[in-house]
Amino acid sequence: MKPEIQRISQISSEQSVICILGSDLIPEKLKLTEQEIDFATTQLLAKEEFILINSYNKYTYLIRLKKGIAHYKVREELRRTAYNLRKLIKENNHSELIITSDKAYSGAIEDMAEGLLLSFYSFNKYKTKAGTDDEKHYPQKLLLQGKVTDSDIKWIVDLTDAVYFTRDLIKEPVNQLNATSLAGEIKKIGDSAGFNVEVLTKGKIEALKMGGLLAVNKGSVDPPVFCILDWHPAKCLNKKPIVLVGKGIVYDTGGLNIKTGEFMAGMNGDMAGAAIVTGVLHTVAKTGIPLHVIGLIPSTDNRPGGNAYTQGDIITMFNKMSVEIGNTDAEGRLILADAISYASKYSPELIIDIATLTGSAAMTFGNQAIAVMTNADRKYIDLLEECGNDVYERIAELPLWDEYGELLKSDVADLKNIGGREAGAIIAGKFLERFAEFPLIHLDIAGTEMLKKDDYYRLKSGPASGLRLLATFLRRIASNYSEKK
Repeated sequence: MKPEIQRISQISSEQSVICILGSDLIPEKLKLTEQEIDFATTQLLAKEEFILINSYNKYTYLIRLKKGIAHYKVREELRRTAYNLRKLIKENNHSELIITSDKAYSGAIEDMAEGLLLSFYSFNKYKTKAGTDDEKHYPQKLLLQGKVTDSDIKWIVDLTDAVYFTRDLIKEPVNQLNATSLAGEIKKIGDSAGFNVEVLTKGKIEALKMGGLLAVNKGSVDPPVFCILDWHPAKCLNKKPIVLVGKGIVYDTGGLNIKTGEFMAGMNGDMAGAAIVTGVLHTVAKTGIPLHVIGLIPSTDNRPGGNAYTQGDIITMFNKMSVEIGNTDAEGRLILADAISYASKYSPELIIDIATLTGSAAMTFGNQAIAVMTNADRKYIDLLEECGNDVYERIAELPLWDEYGELLKSDVADLKNIGGREAGAIIAGKFLERFAEFPLIHLDIAGTEMLKKDDYYRLKSGPASGLRLLATFLRRIASNYSEKK
């Protein structure tokens, strides 16, 4: 259960506190004894990551900020320390915990709160016992003491709410969350957050001739869906919308090119892009970002049953381009391509797609960076890189040179859905670029999203990688628009 966030003005002598220190001095507001101050000062000189002082009636956690590194890394070290504190905090069983700072940078309190909230998450829906240790022993309240505004708190609350339900969606097994069920959850989230959701069912998808989505769905007994999420505030700053596209493969067996060995494990999370787009729209709407933002989510499972599409099939996409199927396990790009070409009807300022798309991206960057490919103006990429550093969901760019397009040539169709063994992530991005009539940013999160172990507060099996990045990116775009007025 996610702790409640509140702001307080003062600290009492019996309240447990996390204090972020910008110097070696112990502030008086912590109300420590001389003996405790001497102990803390000695430990600070030993450069411990954090210090715990047990005063019997309260606990005091001291964290000194790292020096001599870039500011965005200082922020990330603080979030990581929050993760490292989580077990100790749980063992000490606080009902509430204060976060404060002294001589630290502006925003340190918020970063610590965010790190704790992201670290406290757990998925226990299907455990038979009522309640779990993870839920029982984390604080019910985090109390922020210092220069923290109401808007700062609202941003943290709404953003981490989105991360929590996005992680929940990603972890759901496909027998509980097929494409139709996912659409239902997206509709509920839209109603709660205040953005519109239109769900196109199979008949409408057929009428639109979305050949990629329909082809991937042919092996499934469940119908596909295409969700249109729309946040259009009355006083939006952008004349043309920004369109987000999320891959919604609720389970990927690989189709007839079936995955082998352990490669099918965790494939219920192949709809992470769809869940993340939903989480971003939720954050944008709840915080009232004055931008017109549209989300497009094509969704189905990819199975080898019934009339499944095959290697060698030729399909016609939404934009009437023909595609030869070279591999049925390259299905994500097919459903994304339909959505990206559909986005053209909005004449968008920018299209951003996000997907767990290729093992190649994971092999290239591991879990350290989101692979990005783009033909958009450099101002967007520079801003995206800045936001990636701020939230430590960093991007690393791969080229979309024309020569890579040569590998998608087909003898019998306009193009194939795969190239050769080399440059797999780039080839996937190049395929998607063929369907974009407007500037495109393609984010491949296969390496950062499909984690087999915790990467600090980015927890294993679906941390919602890219959600905080895109939400922050849109917030900054809105801020830039406002500054120009």
